[in-house]
Amino acid sequence: MRVASWNINGVKARFEGLTTWLRETSPDVVCLQEIKSVDEGFPTAEIEALGYSVAVHGQKGFNGVALLAKGPLEDVQRGLPGEPDDVQSRYIEALVSYGQGMIRIGGLYLPNGNPIGTDKFAYKLRWMRRLIDHAKTRLAFEEPFVLLGDYNVIPEAIDAKRPELWVEDALGLPQSRALFAELVNLGFTDAIRACHPAAGVYTFWDYQAGAFQKDEGIRIDHLLLSPQAADRLQTAGIDRFTRAWEKPSDHVPVWVELDAGTNKPLE
Repeated sequence: MRVASWNINGVKARFEGLTTWLRETSPDVVCLQEIKSVDEGFPTAEIEALGYSVAVHGQKGFNGVALLAKGPLEDVQRGLPGEPDDVQSRYIEALVSYGQGMIRIGGLYLPNGNPIGTDKFAYKLRWMRRLIDHAKTRLAFEEPFVLLGDYNVIPEAIDAKRPELWVEDALGLPQSRALFAELVNLGFTDAIRACHPAAGVYTFWDYQAGAFQKDEGIRIDHLLLSPQAADRLQTAGIDRFTRAWEKPSDHVPVWVELDAGTNKPLE
């Protein structure tokens, strides 16, 4: 079972690339971030025609997340608990078929947080604390759970080609890194790092200054696996080739392969 995540940076602008990637790689579940579309503007019918169920939590012109799955999407939840007045569309969750049971998928687009010293950074930290609280409730279910998406956090220096450029950026500040580490240390496995421990593993290259051509990337798209999902981990990877496509997103898809096996049904 392949579960993937991609910050598409505008689903309408990258629709041709998205559908090409879906046809070529055929993931079972996909989390999209930064779709920049309201629910009714999302190309649901076109993606359903490719064999996917679709759930969207959109927002006009900004943010927005979506879930695509080859099976039904059940128990769909939109929005991250903990701040009722939060109007930003950054989290979506659902159950999908997995072996003989179900797997819970949480797709997120964590706030960027820049510039530092503004409410944007304070909001990022609040959002991360809410995510930690929510993850605790999900881990208590002791079920296969994948929490994936664009985290806008560079976990360690190894996750940037030029780490010195990020020491005063919200993506690389100690506060952001500490909260990400706190989340992982709840019991998650960072699938990409577990399968690719060496340097040079990136998921984002800026559009400016030929960053992709110079391979000046960072790793900010992550797939975190609960212990029950990590037990099924086979491999994980990054579809770097999409960054070289015409009119690409500045992010590339990340994915994890899980052995469906004879997973125990959820109760």
